[in-house]
Amino acid sequence: MQLQQLQILRELGALGSVTAVADALRVTPSAVSQQLAALQRGVRAPLTRKQGRTLVLTPAGEALAEAGAAALDAMAAARSAVDEFEAAENGIVTISGFLSAAQALFGPLIREVGSGPGAPAIRFTDEDVAQSDFPALTARYDLVLAHRMEHSAPWPKTGIRVLTLATEPLDVALAPEHPLAQRASLRPADVVGERWVTSRAGYSPDDVLRTISAVTNRPAEIVHRINDYGVAASVIATGDAIGVLPRYTAPGTGAVVRRPLQYVSTNRMIDVLARPENLRRRSVRLVADALSRVMAQLAR
Repeated sequence: MQLQQLQILRELGALGSVTAVADALRVTPSAVSQQLAALQRGVRAPLTRKQGRTLVLTPAGEALAEAGAAALDAMAAARSAVDEFEAAENGIVTISGFLSAAQALFGPLIREVGSGPGAPAIRFTDEDVAQSDFPALTARYDLVLAHRMEHSAPWPKTGIRVLTLATEPLDVALAPEHPLAQRASLRPADVVGERWVTSRAGYSPDDVLRTISAVTNRPAEIVHRINDYGVAASVIATGDAIGVLPRYTAPGTGAVVRRPLQYVSTNRMIDVLARPENLRRRSVRLVADALSRVMAQLAR
């Protein structure tokens, strides 16, 4: 039993003929007859009967048409509720962010969105996962801040929309007194022989370090694996090791100096991942737009 079939039954009772129903619903009389036949197969009592050349409802048909009208009204109310939900600017918007993006963007985003009865209500969570695990987070959050290296495989195209916020370089980070800190830029051969602090596998710094090893054909000496950039920077500042830090989204790391790395790609994409149905909500779109503005300000 489908809503379209109930609508046809109701219109037959109101309009009095298959032809009139077909004209009203802009379908063929044959399509109307087929839907009525399909509906009849689902119930035991006859729903229609011939009355001269016309088809009219039986008492059972009238009862079902009345109940169908209530179902159609409920569905219209449900659609209206969804429309209002999608159009509301002050809806709740859930956001997950990997750690460095959360540190850099969450506070400014609150200020950018503002507060008050007309503003979206943001709910933050930090989710620092490996690159391959970001798409799955869209099942739990409206917006997912995600990162991937520029040369890596793109995000899945099915069921996910991608909004690119920035292309962020990752720089070599050194203690101010390190001899390499005197150079304006560095090459893989300059740094591969150093002691390193890097992230766990699957994260951007480790990807850059593996690239350095690959292009120089030399293994890197990894002495620390630390995902938190603030903690990594504190180790780098002692001179015990050098590392890789993102240029825009690593606040609180001013005790080290950064130098761009030449001849290899160190760019990572900072993207927002979302399910298409979530982006239909105006509150979610407003927050996504605000994220773009905050990221643009940070990159400047």
